[in-house]
Amino acid sequence: MKLTFWGAARTVTGSMHLVEASGRQYLLDCGQYQGRRKEAEERNRNFPFPSKSIEAVMLSHAHIDHSGNLPSLVHNGFAGPIYTSPATADLCVPMLTDSATIQEKDALYLNERTQRRRALGANHGAALVTPMYTVEDAQNTFPHFQACAMHVAHSVGPDLIYQSFDAGHMLGSTSMVLEHTPAPGKKIRLAFSGDVGRPGLPIIRDPEAVPPVDYLIMESTYGGRFHKRIEHVADMLADVVNRTYHRGGKLVVPAFAVGRTQQLVLLLHELIEAKRIPAFPIFVDSPLAVNVTDVFRKHHELFDAEAEAFENEGEDPFGFKRLRYLRDVADSKALNDLRGPWMVISASGMCEAGRILHHLKNNIEDPRNTVLITGYQAENTLGRKIVDRHAEVPIFGEPHRLRAEVAVMEELSGHADQKELLAWLAPITNGLKRIFLVHGEPAQQEALAAAIQARFGIEAIAPERGQSFDLTTE
Repeated sequence: MKLTFWGAARTVTGSMHLVEASGRQYLLDCGQYQGRRKEAEERNRNFPFPSKSIEAVMLSHAHIDHSGNLPSLVHNGFAGPIYTSPATADLCVPMLTDSATIQEKDALYLNERTQRRRALGANHGAALVTPMYTVEDAQNTFPHFQACAMHVAHSVGPDLIYQSFDAGHMLGSTSMVLEHTPAPGKKIRLAFSGDVGRPGLPIIRDPEAVPPVDYLIMESTYGGRFHKRIEHVADMLADVVNRTYHRGGKLVVPAFAVGRTQQLVLLLHELIEAKRIPAFPIFVDSPLAVNVTDVFRKHHELFDAEAEAFENEGEDPFGFKRLRYLRDVADSKALNDLRGPWMVISASGMCEAGRILHHLKNNIEDPRNTVLITGYQAENTLGRKIVDRHAEVPIFGEPHRLRAEVAVMEELSGHADQKELLAWLAPITNGLKRIFLVHGEPAQQEALAAAIQARFGIEAIAPERGQSFDLTTE
């Protein structure tokens, strides 16, 4: 068995790891890289291997930085199955459709602007852009999905068995174990953590450990950090809402349409019922979030006790009186003329595409307003620039003054911190030969590697992009 790390190597996004076993090639995830535009365009459009050579994909979960480049893989000739959990397979339908739609619309918007400038004799050298993939490409991807129940072993190729476990990161998210038998009596067991969630997150169940393995690919997003207790999330959210409400401002919340949006809606529902915040207008402005919420309702078997309590009372956890889900562009644009206070929750979570860009463009220069960041923001994304409070931030290629309040609430992060990662790792350390750290910035990986070495005495390394390891000969 040989590993080559092509994505999320010393960075957070673009998860993609190549596994070679018994002469065949497999991918663990096929995510979209997010970062500097030119670099992202190059990485996402050009695979470092022939797409036709991939036998199958094992997908950890539906977030775009893990699933978002599957349509490109299919467009370029991939013809095999995509193994994943039933909920992830269902979530990828609206998510990948939405990703393609956004790319098509953003390309149209940018090209129309370029053509207008050309007509005025300005910016005449700018090239027209094309979407990375289209809605048709996304639709061609869906027949490749094969839903696999967790905890059940599945044969995915000669001498290769795949089994998945609940990662507790988002609905349907999985860790996985691959067992390769290269010769009679010899087995290599490789685990991939996917993204490990936090115990106690709203809606979803806590992450579970995987069985003992020889090698582990492990995420490290918050490998050097420690979150505040999740119990404080409701207090922090109420404080931000009340502060903005009383100055007549608007809350603009970039949030991943899968998981984070539903968690926020549930918390806001609880706060309004408890009369801890006003019953003011709240909008979920994302066709994707509307469709995803329907998938959440379908998979209530994955809910934790907190979400189940609403269902047991005959209530919808994701619906209440002052909440409105928006699908139509006209309704989204109408928010521009609506006076505050109100809140809009919109994708993308890292402010890289979609309707959130328009809401930021229209509201980020007003000091009465608040931009509420509720999750990790990768390097070089607009979301990171907002978190770092740049005086000016680029939106649609044009500078805007950042005068709105910026509130950061990382406690809802779907990623475990160092303490939680070590707790998840502890049950499988016996016999573990090596850990490969992915999905983290270098400083976070160095801190986690040191903590793993100090506590368990196990080597943990952070591979470079394109670096390979032959596990059969180790």
